[in-house]
Amino acid sequence: MAAPKPTVVPLPGFDKDSDAAVLRKAMKGLGTDEKAIINVLVCRSNNQRQEIAAHFKTAYGKDLITDLKKELTGDFEDGVLGLMDPFPVYDARCLKKAMKGVGTDESTLLEILCARNNAQIKAIKDAYKKTYHNDLESDLQSETSGYLKRTLTGLVQGNRDESMAVDAAKAKNDAQTLYEAGEKKLGTDESEFQRILVTRSWLQMRAIFDEYGKIAGRSIEESIKREMSGDLERAYLNIVKFARSPPEYFAEVLHKAMKGVGTDEDRLTRTLITRSEIDLGDIKEAYQAKYEKPLAKAVESEVGGDFKKLLLGLIK
Repeated sequence: MAAPKPTVVPLPGFDKDSDAAVLRKAMKGLGTDEKAIINVLVCRSNNQRQEIAAHFKTAYGKDLITDLKKELTGDFEDGVLGLMDPFPVYDARCLKKAMKGVGTDESTLLEILCARNNAQIKAIKDAYKKTYHNDLESDLQSETSGYLKRTLTGLVQGNRDESMAVDAAKAKNDAQTLYEAGEKKLGTDESEFQRILVTRSWLQMRAIFDEYGKIAGRSIEESIKREMSGDLERAYLNIVKFARSPPEYFAEVLHKAMKGVGTDEDRLTRTLITRSEIDLGDIKEAYQAKYEKPLAKAVESEVGGDFKKLLLGLIK
């Protein structure tokens, strides 16, 4: 399997003192040099940005985040602050926002919790507790209900098998179990779907889906659409799509964020920031293949100004 391709990597010869000075100069006096801020932040890894923020306070006795908030506005501000958050803090903030106010943004909850490994989920829970003085699991349970609540509760445990080995016999057994829990009986036994989709490793699940197709004569996605509805259908399809191909999954997430009237800036920003150091290079390729348009061109046509320059910096 080829190694994932990030678009943001640690800058060789990184100099936190020089970068802090550039950012200080960019915000000093009248006006703000947004270009200088973008040039520094999109070309540094998240760990390097944390070092810059710590050094900024030492060198100038001022908080970099506070200064950025004073100088920037709108989507550009949100993007810059997202880049400055440590990844678990940013995820915790996005989850909190998805549960705030009237209604819950289930798509965001699923996108984040489906796509994080066990260590990342633990770090997000710790960051959430520290920031909001509450348990992420408790908040998820109070904001959702039914089988979706059970699925999110399962995902937030961070107990997925992370083995890189595939057990072919077990894949056949699990595929048969899924078939019997859905297609083969009246009514659907959702608990069996949950048990398998939330606990098996990503590689193992691909083997299960292959076996399922042979047994059922249709894809697992088709069966989920026939057997489930609403939030639960969406939850299981999220997990299956991510298991099959993270780059294709996020290419679709980005496409949906830019589709139709209006742009979902939050989703666009979150996806580009959180995948930039993982596999945004692969997502670009998947986007081009699926939608026959470069991701950068799609983003360029949806947003403007410094916000556009920031996002394009992450993509390129």
